[in-house]
Amino acid sequence: MTSISHFKNKISILFTDIDDTITSDGKLPAESFQALWELFEYGINVVPVTGRPAGWCEMIARFWPVKGVIGENGAFYFSYQNNQMKRVFSKTIEEQKQDAKKLEQIKIDILSEVPNAGISSDQFCRLFDLAIDFCEDVPPLSEKEINKITDIFKMHGATCKVSSIHVNGWFGDFNKLKMSLKFLENEFHLTESSLIQRCCAFVGDSPNDEPMFEYFENSIAVANIQNFISKLKFQPKFVANLPGGLGFQEIARQLMNKEQGYKKT
Repeated sequence: MTSISHFKNKISILFTDIDDTITSDGKLPAESFQALWELFEYGINVVPVTGRPAGWCEMIARFWPVKGVIGENGAFYFSYQNNQMKRVFSKTIEEQKQDAKKLEQIKIDILSEVPNAGISSDQFCRLFDLAIDFCEDVPPLSEKEINKITDIFKMHGATCKVSSIHVNGWFGDFNKLKMSLKFLENEFHLTESSLIQRCCAFVGDSPNDEPMFEYFENSIAVANIQNFISKLKFQPKFVANLPGGLGFQEIARQLMNKEQGYKKT
C-alpha cells in the first residue's frame, strides 16, 4: 500500500464506507461531516457504501451532502434528487419476506451457540440482512466467536461479511461492488470500465470492503485497515496515515489537492 500523500488522480465520484471510515469511535466528527460538504462543494459526488440499514440510509440520502447511498452491503441504493427519493432494490418484496424467515432461524442459532453476541441495535430498520454485533454495544468477542458466527451463516447457505463492528448475513449474491456498478450505470450512465476507473475512488476500512478494494484502481483505506490486513487477499492501493474519521479528512484534503493550494475553477 502506498501513502495517500502520493495520490494525484483527479476523481469526480467517491464511494466510501461509513463506520470507522468516516466515523471515529462510533461518532461522526464535525470535521468529517465538514469534509463531506467540502467534497460536495468542490464537485466530487460522494456515495456512502455501508452495511447500515435501510432506515439509516433513508436519512443519509435526504440530509447528507451525497449523491446517493448504498446500504445493507449492496442490497439497495437510495438517491434523493429534486425532492424525490429513488429506491433501487436487489430483490423483490416477496423474496425479502422469504429471506426474513430464514434469517430468523439463523438469529436463534447464533444467540444459542454464541451467547456473548448481540443483535445489532439497528436491526429493526433492516430489510434484507441480519446484523450480529460483536463489539459495538457488546463487549468485544474473540476471533473464535466471530468465526463461529460466520460458520453458522454459511451452514444455512447465507452470504456473510465481517465489518469493523458487525457480522452481516443475507441470502443472495448482491454485494457492495455490484450495487455500486448499478448505481454508476443508472445515475451516471457509466458502464465502461476504463472510464469508471479514471473518475471513481473508494475508501474503506475492513474485510467487507474487499470487493471494492479489488475492483477500483483508486482504492484507499484509512489507517485502521491494519487491524484486518492479514485477512485481506486484495488490499487497497493507497492508505491514510490516520485512522477513522481523521483518516477520511486526510483523504478528502488530498482528493481536493488542498495541500497544494489547488482551488476549484
